Amino acid sequence: MTVIPQPRKSPRQLRSQHTVDTILQATARVLATHGYAGTNTNLIAETAGVSVGSLYQYFPNKNALIAALHDRHDNQMLDVIDGVLDSNPAATLRERVAAIVQAMLHAHLLEPALHRVLEREFPLFDLPHEHSRADQDIHRRMRHLLEFHRDEIAQQDRDLATYVVLRIMESLVHAAALEPPAGFSPAQLEQAVVDAVMGYLGTPPSPARPAPRKAARKTARR
Repeated sequence: MTVIPQPRKSPRQLRSQHTVDTILQATARVLATHGYAGTNTNLIAETAGVSVGSLYQYFPNKNALIAALHDRHDNQMLDVIDGVLDSNPAATLRERVAAIVQAMLHAHLLEPALHRVLEREFPLFDLPHEHSRADQDIHRRMRHLLEFHRDEIAQQDRDLATYVVLRIMESLVHAAALEPPAGFSPAQLEQAVVDAVMGYLGTPPSPARPAPRKAARKTARR
């Protein structure tokens, strides 16, 4: 079992939160540029413009910083979903799925080198679903979305559908951002992910219609 490194403490004041954000942004730049072997807390502190002592107030080592970057990414994805759900309440399920996929892909493309390092070299530093508040919130949001649009989908087990939809999005968005196939535009990749999600969800079965009655034959009078 992999032990996820934890920060020493959480920032409470606005100034402390800003310091931690600055440190994490610097960690992302250094890690994306130098990789794990070339990353150390001295270089991160220098890039962030803070003392090493200030960094150690919050993070005991670079592994804790990497784990914090995974958590930051999960919270970014939660913000993406919240932003879509809070806009245009009249949108269809397909329109909302398309907006979520587009926003997720855009967020991954902002720091592709960082995501490549995190996903390929340090996937085990990502908190398990049951220990990640952001992951649990994302699951609840998606579950609510599918329940709200239940008349638009064929899947009756919305708990299972939530799991599958999130895994489809996560896997295909990561692949599209980190290893995009040649010859396809971002819009084409987005559409393909949306088609995969909606293809799984399917369309609701049409209500059963009563069989048409056969016209009674009239007995000819003789």
